[in-house]
Amino acid sequence: MAKPIKGQKRAEPLGKYKDLLLMLIPGLSILLLFNYVPMYGIVIAFKDFILSKGIFASPWVGFSNFERLFAGQDFVRALINTITISLMRLGFGFFAPIVLALLLNEVRFQGYKRAIQTLTYLPFFLSWVILGGIFLMFFSLDGPVNQILMSLGKDSPIEFLTNSQWFVFTLILTGIWQGAGYGAVVYLAALSGISPDLYEAAMIDGANRWKQTLHITIPCLRPTILVLFILSLGGILNAGFDQIYNMYSPAVFERADILDTYVLRRLTTMDFGLSTAAGLFKSLVGFFLIVVVNAFVRKTSDGEYGVW
Repeated sequence: MAKPIKGQKRAEPLGKYKDLLLMLIPGLSILLLFNYVPMYGIVIAFKDFILSKGIFASPWVGFSNFERLFAGQDFVRALINTITISLMRLGFGFFAPIVLALLLNEVRFQGYKRAIQTLTYLPFFLSWVILGGIFLMFFSLDGPVNQILMSLGKDSPIEFLTNSQWFVFTLILTGIWQGAGYGAVVYLAALSGISPDLYEAAMIDGANRWKQTLHITIPCLRPTILVLFILSLGGILNAGFDQIYNMYSPAVFERADILDTYVLRRLTTMDFGLSTAAGLFKSLVGFFLIVVVNAFVRKTSDGEYGVW
């Protein structure tokens, strides 16, 4: 048997970690069952799927479903709306958890900090069925928001839910409110790993809290920010189906119809091939963006940062 090279660690037997490996089995089983086994359904995008024949007995149609998909005006409109809403979510919503985490990190009274943190991430665990009903009531013409605005001197109520531009603004605002607290948890965990010695050295050098945040906290958060940004780009064509489906109406259909609602309408007409083609298109775009942006980040950071 070849002797290990000096300085090289000997590979440890897997049996040493059998308890941990056994704990992995349920999670891996769920991952395989719900994420990998259903992948065989992707072939529906290349078939004229007939329920009575099943997936494999249905006739092949090649890229016919994709040709119909890209030629449809409804798809083009849904794609533009999806990209617009997703970019606005990314532009405004991505930085909200970072700002919230930085603000919470400055709170020194732990009881107050825990209370604020709990209140901010609690909305994430509420279904959009519930939140949608609440927001429809709050932002209606005679709802509390318009009543407050009218009491402050506004001449007429704002059509938050029936005006296309105001509806998109309402989507972004309520989405940030719902997800900022939960997103801040990741950054708070990263903040807890920053060595206090760095802050002590900065204080000795005369740096105030703002300079400590600018030159210590934010640079230490950079790897986490980049990884989450890359992963966020992978979902650029996910504009928030649950939220939009529970809040939109025919009055804002032109701006609020996204790829997910488009796919849902196609499913109701039993056009499974076109629906699967749209879903596969979303996945390929997300995969392409993750690979390209990750490669760009690794190249610009000399391989220091990235998802892999």
